[in-house]
Amino acid sequence: MPTDMSGLIGYALAGSLPVVAIGALLLRYTRNRAMTTSMAVLVLIPTLATLSGVVAVSGLMFTDAFERTAVVLGVVTAVTVPAAILLGRAQARATVWEREMLEQERAAERSRRELVAWVSHDLRTPLAGIRAMAEALSDGVVEQPADVARYADQIGRETNRLSTMVDDLFEMSKINSGALRLTLEPVDLRELIDEVLAANEPTAQRARITLAAEQPDKRIVVSGSDRALSRVLTNLVANAIAHTPPGGRIDISAGTNNGQAWTRVDDTGPGISESDLPRIFEVAYRGTSARSPGADGLGSSSGMGLAIAAGLVEAHHGDITAENRDQGARFEVRLPLLTPDHH
Repeated sequence: MPTDMSGLIGYALAGSLPVVAIGALLLRYTRNRAMTTSMAVLVLIPTLATLSGVVAVSGLMFTDAFERTAVVLGVVTAVTVPAAILLGRAQARATVWEREMLEQERAAERSRRELVAWVSHDLRTPLAGIRAMAEALSDGVVEQPADVARYADQIGRETNRLSTMVDDLFEMSKINSGALRLTLEPVDLRELIDEVLAANEPTAQRARITLAAEQPDKRIVVSGSDRALSRVLTNLVANAIAHTPPGGRIDISAGTNNGQAWTRVDDTGPGISESDLPRIFEVAYRGTSARSPGADGLGSSSGMGLAIAAGLVEAHHGDITAENRDQGARFEVRLPLLTPDHH
């Protein structure tokens, strides 16, 4: 056992440095593993290095002082290692949460940029049309009563289109910001489908499209907002009408399985491009020309109908999917089924 200070330091370094080196290698090996493992290794390195230094200084002479030191280090290890594991788990959860929040913020920022680009582009079209027709009427360029009536009617349609865009923009902003507040109550999907069918039948008839519903005899009750779910189905039906050629057919159906209620909107349109399917529910995404809104003004032209539907379904803890059939496309909404005990 060394007695001078330089000897003590030398033996202590000789005993502890190998442990520190081995610990560094272990940290390098476990850096891609669980954070709890790294935290445990970090706690063990100084404890074992201290013990190794004491052993080296004592010259492997297990005296009472050495035993007391070893007991103290053992107790410290028994306390600090579990604490390090718990802290590691907490830190890992915090790191994952921070990473997810950062990714959500980046996604929200991308969405905001796309939305601003959409607003600056798409709102100009109806505004330019309204301004041109208003100037023509104001300057007396259009004088014939029939032409004046036609211009006034077109201005009214463009104004309604602008109003719809603004409403959709407001709804989408509430969904994206988390400010959407829904009043949930028992809702029978069959009654909802009947209302949506009646509201959209005139539009379908003008487009020479058959709109029909197929429903079971039993009630299909979910916990939801009547207004929000009606908007979801309305947007899906309007989308189907906009993309189904004259003479086509749109079927709305509903049912239950595996504790869930489902409703589907099937159309006989051109279907959805495989490249568009993953992005079909994104804000302002219209996809290829095969699924672009027609020039006749049918359906929603805001480009946010499907995104709003997806956001409202998510707010109900449900799922919405889109897929192609042999002919046309299918949009399906699944919601948790409300059991009789909760009615």
